[in-house]
Amino acid sequence: MCRNSFLMKSAALLMAVAVLFASCSSSTLIQSDPSGAKVYMNGEYKGTTPYSYSDTKIVGSTTEIRLEKEGFEPLYTFLSRDESADVGAIIGGLFFLFPFLWTMKYNPTHTYELRPLATASLTKTDQPAMMTDANGNKYISGVLND
Repeated sequence: MCRNSFLMKSAALLMAVAVLFASCSSSTLIQSDPSGAKVYMNGEYKGTTPYSYSDTKIVGSTTEIRLEKEGFEPLYTFLSRDESADVGAIIGGLFFLFPFLWTMKYNPTHTYELRPLATASLTKTDQPAMMTDANGNKYISGVLND
C-alpha cells in the first residue's frame, strides 16, 4: 500500500514539474501576406514566413521583428510576451513562486500585411523643363546650359 502511495506522489510531482517547465516556453507562428518574407529578430536573420518562433523569456519581454520581401516596404514591429494568459504557468505558480515570471504567453499566430513599394511615375509636372535665368542663360532642371 505504501508503494502505491509513493508511486502516485512521484507521478504527481513529475506531472507538476512537466507542466511547470512546459509553461515556461511560449510559441507563435509569424506569417506575412504575401508569404516568403525574410524574418529578422533583434537584427538577426531567422528564416522566412511562415516562421515558427518559441522562447522562454519572462513576462513583458519584447523582441524586435523586421520582415523584408523584395518589392515590398520593410515592416518593423515588436513581439511582446504579454498577449494572453498561460494557465499552466499560473497553476504552477501556486506551488512555486518563480513560474509567475512566465504567466503570459504569445498569441498563437501573428499575421502581418506587407505593403508594395511605391512606384515612381513621372507626370507632366515632373518632366524636365527648359528654364531661363535673369541673365538670359538657359538651363534644364537646374543644370546650366552654355
